[in-house]
Amino acid sequence: MTEVAPPNEFAKALFAPIAPTYDRYARLLSLGQDPRWRRFLVSRIEAGPGERVLDVATGTGAVAIEIARRTGAHVVGLDQSPRMLASARERVARAGLDDRIELLEGRAEELPFADGSFAALSFTYLLRYVADPAATMRELSRVVRPGGVVASLEFGVPPRPLPRAAWELYVRLGLPVAGALVSDGWGEVGRFLGPSIHELYANGGLERVLDCWLAAGIEELRYRWLSLGGAIVIWGRRR
Repeated sequence: MTEVAPPNEFAKALFAPIAPTYDRYARLLSLGQDPRWRRFLVSRIEAGPGERVLDVATGTGAVAIEIARRTGAHVVGLDQSPRMLASARERVARAGLDDRIELLEGRAEELPFADGSFAALSFTYLLRYVADPAATMRELSRVVRPGGVVASLEFGVPPRPLPRAAWELYVRLGLPVAGALVSDGWGEVGRFLGPSIHELYANGGLERVLDCWLAAGIEELRYRWLSLGGAIVIWGRRR
């Protein structure tokens, strides 16, 4: 019987080989949309100079850099992948933001911070890679001060029939083929993404995801579909 790796360990192994090329091909395989999605995510964050913002699953640091530039806040970027963090450190250094962005290795399920440590929190493409999304949302909420904004970016399943049909074709055929043309690592990511997105929204769809937020004490929930539903940004305030 084959032993199945925990979701977070699987994600670490999946993305380690592609860390140096992640930004370039994430933009390409999202048909140029990924940077726009991240900018909208950052626009939901409310923080000012001197305040602290936590960016979970920071990857190569793209969101952390955008938050630091837009708000003037001190940003802590946390990721479980040493290779992704290595790429993030290079990117932060090129941006000249070493003094305002701190990068740490860690897991979203066990954040090494006290309750209410941050004015706001962002996370990107995270809940598909944790064993218990509801428990992870509670942990994320815990480290945000009352009234602080929590915002996320995730891939979506388009709710309207025609965009959904095009999306299904792309994730079933286009992504695996395009990824394989780039490298073996990107080919594996391309094959994985479609089923993993479906699984996140199975058994209750978006309402199931929003219920995890509400149960974690995050209220005033709002969301916006982007690119006809290919992505979704969700945001709210900690109670």
